[in-house]
Amino acid sequence: EVQLVESGGGLVQAGQSLRLSCAPSGFTFDDYTICWLRQAPGKEREGVSCISTADNITYYEDSVAGRFTISSDNAKNTVYLLMNSLKPEDTAVYYCAVYDTIATFLYRQSQYDYWGQGTQVTVSS
Repeated sequence: EVQLVESGGGLVQAGQSLRLSCAPSGFTFDDYTICWLRQAPGKEREGVSCISTADNITYYEDSVAGRFTISSDNAKNTVYLLMNSLKPEDTAVYYCAVYDTIATFLYRQSQYDYWGQGTQVTVSS
């Protein structure tokens, strides 16, 4: 059974940083696109960032570009999301998901291969 395990969430003050991790069990990230999405209470789910593990092509949603950095450590089979300069509006449950391509994530977001259980990020003002 494939599972995605997210970790690294927590409560921080505005301006601080967090690093989220996404690691699978029963699955390797080779040649897949790993994405982070988030959902805040009362809001629609939104895509945050993706990385293609085969060629390290990345995508960032406009509101996080320049503050968040996604990276992949294929040796550890783990994808990270480093979140700097956090803002209260970044507060959400962050989910890790596996897609076949970044295009699928952007245009057919419901067509993921695997989905994690989520980790809470709370940013206080």
